[in-house]
Amino acid sequence: MGAMRTAVCPGSYDPVTAGHLDVIERACSLYDEVVVAVLHNPAKAGTFTVPERLAFLESALAGAGPARVRVTAYASRLLVDVAADLGATAIVKGLRGATDFAYELPMALMNRHLTGVETVFLPGDPTLEHVSSSLVKEVCRYGGDVSGLVPDAVRDALIARVR
Repeated sequence: MGAMRTAVCPGSYDPVTAGHLDVIERACSLYDEVVVAVLHNPAKAGTFTVPERLAFLESALAGAGPARVRVTAYASRLLVDVAADLGATAIVKGLRGATDFAYELPMALMNRHLTGVETVFLPGDPTLEHVSSSLVKEVCRYGGDVSGLVPDAVRDALIARVR
């Protein structure tokens, strides 16, 4: 039996969306352990606090996939250092399209340059290609229905927070 394969799925998750959950759940089928790392800058105020983001993720991922899923937060650190601390052999990122790839590729190359950790890109579900945390927040702010784009608890909290 080989060593446990751990991957890290980083993001701000402010808030977690159906697209995030799709990528995390598919990563669970590829790795023994998936660590969902909420990376945040303490100097920037998000829509949701870090504890709220962690709670939304833990609730949404309860029972996700065959892999062990762990949700944790890190502030003001390089992703490669987080990956090293976790013993992660890969960083998993979801891609919605070419724009995401153009943004993520230089970071993946820098991460590999710094420590050798590889980034695995998973194409997002095409039906969720239009879903991003920032767009969901904007739609909700102006009264649009974001049901199905985020977990129900996130939708309800967004309505209470941004309207």
